Amino acid sequence: MTSVVLLGKPEREIPKLPYEIVYTNTRDMEICSMEIEPILPGKEIPAASESAENLCCWRYGMEIDVLEYMYVKYARVWIPDPEEVWKSAELLKDYKPGDKVLQLRLEEGKDLEYSLDPKTKELPPLRNPDILVGENDLTALSYLHEPAVLHNLKVRFIDSKLIYTYCGIVLVAINPYEQLPIYGEDIINAYSGQNMGDMDPHIFAVAEEAYKQMARDERNQSIIVSGESGAGKTVSAKYAMRYFATVSGSASEANVEEKVLASNPIMESIGNAKTTRNDNSSRFGKYIEIGFDKRYRIIGANMRTYLLEKSRVVFQAEEERNYHIFYQLCASAALPEFKTLRLGSANYFHYTKQGGSPVIDGVDDAKEMVNTRQACTLLGISDSYQMGIFRILAGILHLGNVEFASRDSDSCTVPTKHEPLIIFCDLMGVEYEEMAHWLCHRKLATATETYIKPISKLHAINARDALAKHIYANLFNWIVDHVNKALHATVKQHSFIGVLDIYGFETFEINSFEQFCINYANEKLQQQFNMHVFKLEQEEYMKEQIPWTLIDFYDNQPCINLIEAKMGILDLLDEECKMPKGSDDSWAQKLYNTHLNKCALFEKPRLSNKAFIIKHFADKVEYQCEGFLEKNKDTVYEEQIKVLKSSKKFKLLPELFQDEEKVLSPTSATPSGRVPLSRMPIKPAKARPGQASKEHKKTVGHQFRNSLHLLMETLNATTPHYVRCIKPNDFKFPFTFDEKRAVQQLRACGVLETIRISAAGFPSRWTYQEFFSRYRVLMKQRDVLGDRKQTCKNVLEKLIQDKDKYQFGKTKIFFRAGQVAYLEKIRADKLRAACIRIQKTIRGWLMRKKYVRMRKAAITIQRHVRGYQARCYAKFLRRTRAAITIQKFQRMYVVRKRYQCMRDATIALQALLRGYMVRNKYQMMLREHKSVVIQKHVRGWLARRRYGRTLRAIVYLQCCYRRMMAKRELKKLKIEARSVERYKKLHIGLENKIMQLQRKIDEQNKEYKSLLEKMSSLEITYSTETEKLRSDVERLRMSEEEAKNATNRVISLQEEIAKLRRELHQTQSEKKSIEEWADKYKHETEQLVSELKEQNSLLEREKEEHRRIHDQAREITESMEKKLVEETKQLELDLNDERLRYQNLLNEFSRLEERYDDLKDEMNLMVSIPKPGHKRTDSTHSSNESEYTFSSEITEAEDLPLRMEEPSEKKAPLDMSLFLKLQKRVSELEQEKQSLQDELDRKEEQALRAKAKEEERPPIRGAELEYESLKRQELESENKKLKNELNELQKALTETRAPEVTAPGAPAYRVLLDQLTSVSEELEVRKEEVLILRSQLVSQKEAIQPKNTMTDATILLEDVQKMKDKGEIAQAYIGLKETNRLLESQLQSQKKSHENELESLRGEIQSLKEENNRQQQLLAQNLQLPPEARIEASLQHEITRLTNENLFFEELYADDPKKYQLYRISLYKRMIDLMEQLEKQDKTVRKLKKQLKVFAKKIGELEVGQMENISPGQIIDEPIRPVNIPRKEKDFQGMLEYKKEDEQKLVKNLILELKPRGVAVNLIPGLPAYILFMCVRHADYLNDDQKVRSLLTSTINGIKKVLKKRGDDFETVSFWLSNTCRFLHCLKQYSGEEGFMKHNTPRQNEHCLTNFDLAEYRQVLSDLAIQIYQQLVRVLENILQPMIVSGMLEHETIQGVSGVKPTGLRKRTSSIADEGTYTLDSIIRQLNSFHSVMCQHGMDPELIKQVVKQMFYIIGAVTLNNLLLRKDMCSWSKGMQIRYNVSQLEEWLRDKNLMNSGAKETLEPLIQAAQLLQVKKKTDEDAEAICSMCNALTTAQIVKVLNLYTPVNEFEERVLVSFIRTIQVRLRDRKDSPQLLMDAKHIFPVTFPFNPSSLALETIQIPASLGLGFISRV
Repeated sequence: MTSVVLLGKPEREIPKLPYEIVYTNTRDMEICSMEIEPILPGKEIPAASESAENLCCWRYGMEIDVLEYMYVKYARVWIPDPEEVWKSAELLKDYKPGDKVLQLRLEEGKDLEYSLDPKTKELPPLRNPDILVGENDLTALSYLHEPAVLHNLKVRFIDSKLIYTYCGIVLVAINPYEQLPIYGEDIINAYSGQNMGDMDPHIFAVAEEAYKQMARDERNQSIIVSGESGAGKTVSAKYAMRYFATVSGSASEANVEEKVLASNPIMESIGNAKTTRNDNSSRFGKYIEIGFDKRYRIIGANMRTYLLEKSRVVFQAEEERNYHIFYQLCASAALPEFKTLRLGSANYFHYTKQGGSPVIDGVDDAKEMVNTRQACTLLGISDSYQMGIFRILAGILHLGNVEFASRDSDSCTVPTKHEPLIIFCDLMGVEYEEMAHWLCHRKLATATETYIKPISKLHAINARDALAKHIYANLFNWIVDHVNKALHATVKQHSFIGVLDIYGFETFEINSFEQFCINYANEKLQQQFNMHVFKLEQEEYMKEQIPWTLIDFYDNQPCINLIEAKMGILDLLDEECKMPKGSDDSWAQKLYNTHLNKCALFEKPRLSNKAFIIKHFADKVEYQCEGFLEKNKDTVYEEQIKVLKSSKKFKLLPELFQDEEKVLSPTSATPSGRVPLSRMPIKPAKARPGQASKEHKKTVGHQFRNSLHLLMETLNATTPHYVRCIKPNDFKFPFTFDEKRAVQQLRACGVLETIRISAAGFPSRWTYQEFFSRYRVLMKQRDVLGDRKQTCKNVLEKLIQDKDKYQFGKTKIFFRAGQVAYLEKIRADKLRAACIRIQKTIRGWLMRKKYVRMRKAAITIQRHVRGYQARCYAKFLRRTRAAITIQKFQRMYVVRKRYQCMRDATIALQALLRGYMVRNKYQMMLREHKSVVIQKHVRGWLARRRYGRTLRAIVYLQCCYRRMMAKRELKKLKIEARSVERYKKLHIGLENKIMQLQRKIDEQNKEYKSLLEKMSSLEITYSTETEKLRSDVERLRMSEEEAKNATNRVISLQEEIAKLRRELHQTQSEKKSIEEWADKYKHETEQLVSELKEQNSLLEREKEEHRRIHDQAREITESMEKKLVEETKQLELDLNDERLRYQNLLNEFSRLEERYDDLKDEMNLMVSIPKPGHKRTDSTHSSNESEYTFSSEITEAEDLPLRMEEPSEKKAPLDMSLFLKLQKRVSELEQEKQSLQDELDRKEEQALRAKAKEEERPPIRGAELEYESLKRQELESENKKLKNELNELQKALTETRAPEVTAPGAPAYRVLLDQLTSVSEELEVRKEEVLILRSQLVSQKEAIQPKNTMTDATILLEDVQKMKDKGEIAQAYIGLKETNRLLESQLQSQKKSHENELESLRGEIQSLKEENNRQQQLLAQNLQLPPEARIEASLQHEITRLTNENLFFEELYADDPKKYQLYRISLYKRMIDLMEQLEKQDKTVRKLKKQLKVFAKKIGELEVGQMENISPGQIIDEPIRPVNIPRKEKDFQGMLEYKKEDEQKLVKNLILELKPRGVAVNLIPGLPAYILFMCVRHADYLNDDQKVRSLLTSTINGIKKVLKKRGDDFETVSFWLSNTCRFLHCLKQYSGEEGFMKHNTPRQNEHCLTNFDLAEYRQVLSDLAIQIYQQLVRVLENILQPMIVSGMLEHETIQGVSGVKPTGLRKRTSSIADEGTYTLDSIIRQLNSFHSVMCQHGMDPELIKQVVKQMFYIIGAVTLNNLLLRKDMCSWSKGMQIRYNVSQLEEWLRDKNLMNSGAKETLEPLIQAAQLLQVKKKTDEDAEAICSMCNALTTAQIVKVLNLYTPVNEFEERVLVSFIRTIQVRLRDRKDSPQLLMDAKHIFPVTFPFNPSSLALETIQIPASLGLGFISRV
């Protein structure tokens, strides 16, 4: 294939094609895929550069070899490595054809040159893209080769902790050497019913596929589990059998599935042992056929075993053990029953101590012994047989301790009285001397005589060991036979599934006969596997109608011929065994002579003449010839066997050898080859040589070959399923992967051969829709056609030019290996180019945005800087001018201040001198007055101080005493904290305190008023004295002026000055004395203040103490309330647990009851003799009669023959006693909870009564409401009477007894017709009136709802207690009084408005009554008028009524035009409603006319035959008078009467044959329940206990029969759940108990039961309702189950979000283009259907909420479980899909007003899992956020989701292992369940809250459609 390189200018235009762009510059070369515009001639091609957009070299896609195209720079390849097998490397340079060396760089950074093979020039295998790493199916990998397989397995095993992987049809299972929580019953339920590719790989998926194909194809199946020792074969086979046992169940009560599982511990104990590779290695092969009946339930099993390793009984290698059973016996030696075995430690016996490792870590042999014995008991091996088995095993151990003493080189002897041999003989029941003799001798027979020959010590030891092996092998066969007998099917087997647990290919340093047989079996299995794989490939190609050619695959038939063909290895071995002196050496020489250089698969080792090499399909194996003949012969001395057969004391021992004389056929049940050849008898005369020689041919190899052929025939007749177990390392380290060991096993087990066969064809397969969804990005809009198939074809032809690389099938596209990777690379390049363009655009936009922002910032900074400079200069100028102004004013201020100071000083001196004299006189008078006042106040203060101290001392003593009493009271309060009286007393005390505080406040107000009066009097006296002093001052001033005018002498002035000076000195001295007195007074005042402060602090401390005591009391109260709440919650949890256990027991009881009924039906069918007079089934007695505590002679008499006939019922009373105990326990818990709730209610009510006074509502309102309800009921009854009369008229028209009356032309006929029309009109009118009256009553009830206008007492008390001091309490009290006044005023106003409304409503009711009376009168008048007049009268009346009504409302709203306008609007609305009703009436009239036509036609047909008997005179003379049907008024009592013999008819018509759909649509909800209860009421009224019991029993049994017959119909189950609950509520509502009568009307209370207490029947009905609810949940679960996964996970609700990854052979079920696939809309439609059905049936709203919660739990649990088991669903886009789907479900809940049902909370784990898929998962902060976010998920679930997280695109990143470890470390302290999956079968305990009915029983009408004409209303 060539490449065209275009350089420079092209000569011609190149068409526009999707070219592959190759960069050919000297630096790098990159490849991308994009669409190029046409290059015109003369146009330059862009120069090369590093950018992906610069192009310099183009290649046409059709001219490039795809593989060579992939070997470019940065491509990753695999290169061989001696240590890691394969290493990953990266190309540093493009590969060009002809290159001999590749430049590579390893992952650790080392560069190397990889030389290509010069001959083959084979390139190293390419590595798959990272997006494909970790795939569930290895065939989904684009490159299928050994390194890709190995790497994928390693990534899944080490990083994701996933041990299962698909490889086409093979399940690869890697042993984790660790217990994983992936095998529980929840995992089994999750895989049950799923397609194999839909879930993650698992052994359960393989088992489910086998089970499904068996049921679908009617073909037997096989599961072939293979692998080397320690790989986990036995565990895988065990889990497969457990899956079948769990999923299918057994067809009988013998628990066959438990027996099948119980065979595992037995076979493991006798067939498994510890080896260096495995602690529980199976040392035999087994094939178990699990049989199924026609309903695919387990009925039995059969086991075949192959090649038991008998040599292990007598020899174990270092660090190995013998079979487990020996060590279990030794560990249980101390048990009393094992004393006779005389066992000891395992180190005591030779056969158990050779390996030196008698103990396995983590295994308790004594416990395992208990399990083994239990399994034996379960399989029917009796205790005596078990002890016999243990005796034989103990005998083998003692036999191994027998020693021999040599006499000479050819003889030996057993020591005298050798204890081990004595014990062996005692246990076996044989003679000691005989056994000792034959252990040291052997008998030889010749043609003429027989003689005894001693044997050497070595031969004696070998003979002893051969005997031990022979005994153990026969015991093994005997146990297998008995296990098969126990598992044998008692009925005919329809089909089976076989589980083959067989050894894998083995090669050791020394390989012997065992390895030869094992590898021979693997050759046969590999051949069968290759043929099956090739056949499946061929079928797939033919199915898709694509051309195919023969694929070359390895055929190992030559190797099989070498082994088993004529003159093959086994043939030569058998021939050598027949030779008298045959040996291993001679056999080896025969092999060399026969096959060496003649067969390419046979070789001879260079350095050995006693070995040979066979080239097996997996590897070359060298076998040592030594021991082949001996092992093939399996020789044992016959005399020793005869000694054992002669045992008389031990019966089991001869049984082991009773088939020795019989020949085992190749098709026997256990063709294992472990039974040795039968020896010739001693006397040749009695022997049969022919038979003996025939038996000699049956060597071990011959028997193994025959059994292998039988096995292959069985496998070829079945559909095989393959499980290949891989051992990851030889050291049993958990999750450690050894690449060398793994690849060795992959080559050996055929996995790589599967890969090779797949790679030779078309391994990658896509549906057209998947291909379109994945590679839509490579298409242009014009390429997308309506036909997806043609679109894919067009695109592929452009992308891949070589048509041999792909093929188009009918539904899929098939690709060669590597093509998907090529397409993925093109897609990734296209996306990468788009990302680069997006990044370029966004970065440019960001940079432009940044530049604009920086430019704006620079301009803004410049503007602000320039403005700042200008402002600074202006500020400087202002400051300069201001400084000058300040200086001017400052200087002026200084001069003015100096002048002013001088002037002020002069004036001051003058004022002082002039006022001095006057002040002296004034001061003298003032001192005298103030001294008197001071004396008075000081004396009073001293008296008050003494009184205050005395009072404080008394108060302090009182406080101390009260504190002591308060402490005592506190102790009492702590004790009485729970008492209700305590709150009452506390509230009473607080009320008294408030009253005392009010009185104190009044006293203080009085005291304050008196002080105000005193103060006013003092102010008056002070004002009088001030006036007096002022007059004195004026007088003195006048005298002074006179003195000044009188004297002008200086001497007198000088004297006066001297006098003034003296007075000044005197004044100064007085001033000093006054200051001293003031200081003293101040000191005393400060002292007094300090004392007051001390007293205040004391009071504060006391107050703080009181507050602290109050806080403590409040804390104690709060803690007690918290404890009460916690105890209540705990009791509720306990109650829910008890309720759940009780309901589970009910479920189990109902299941057993159904099983009992089925068995009884089967027995009746087998007997086929009907029993006379026996009409009821036994389930009646077992389910109901035994539950009642009352006695009945009739019931006992009827039950007696049943007990005699059915002995299997003896166990029923035990179940019923437990059942009744649980009932009693639940009732006690409910009573306890109710008592606690009542106590809380009482406390709250007492607290409310303490401080809150509610105004009583006027009792008149209740009476009027009752009157209105009675009136409404009366109208409804009249309405129904009219309806009944209408029905009677219709019946009368159809009667044919009086044809003269019913003739169409008769006047009576016309009258009846007119009355029919008028009655129908009246019926519609009454319906409208009833509807109007109902709406008015509802509005009135809503208007008069009591409003809580009082402040809550408890809140008020808490506020009062929080008050700090008396002032706050007083203010609070005043505020409370004001609030009460305000509330009282509001209450009065509301009361007045309510009274006004009440009066108006009364008026309306009165007018309605009058209107009703007028309507009745009008109806009576109209019935007597002719039809024409009747219509005119009704029209006239309606016009008159409307006119009066309009006039009335015009007068009423004359003052308020707005109200009148509203009235007119309501009138228009009413007119519209009337028009609609008129249309409905027209429809009804037309319907009635059609019925009348039909009636007329029938009457006309009858008229022809009856008119001949009627004379014309009779017709003429018949008086014509109007027929008037009077209305009978009757007061019904709400009871229904029926005859005792009509009871079965009642049950049949009302329960058994009732169709829920018609009842739900046409009749009132719960009608059957009401009818049944009304019948019960009548039986109670008659005081007939037999009738009550019989009716209730028949009702319950009838409901059970209906549910058993139509239990899978949701409508039926929902209907009877609703009616059962309504029946239960009716029994409670009318029971007469006060708790259920609160909501009853007086009329309903009159209908209560009077004679019988049906509480026990209520419990039975409650149990029945629980059973129906559980059945309802199962029905809706079965309906929803197929929808959930498809709708919630697989369907793309948001189109285009999730991409489709390449899938392998195990394709998941695609929902992209499947029209039949369920979507989220399907789920929501189903939910709507469920909800509407339940609402139509009148189910209680609370019960609907519980059903919805259960439905949402099922949806969430199933979705999350599937998410946890599907790696392909754990991606970011799928998380978005899930969150959108959950939001749609929440929207549905909001639409249905069910958000408070708790359904949303059940989806929380699913929501958090979706969030976990979408959050960032890199840093420690992300880990912390995940841990805090995912609180509803367990640690195992979080880690599982993170491990399964798989990127859909290359741009997503995988979760690092270190991040997952961080999550595990952070969550290790979280205590949650280790369970991985949610329990999808969990059913929440259901409760039935009491829901009384407002429907009056006496108004219920029984429709004729029910066929209950035999019952009558009472």
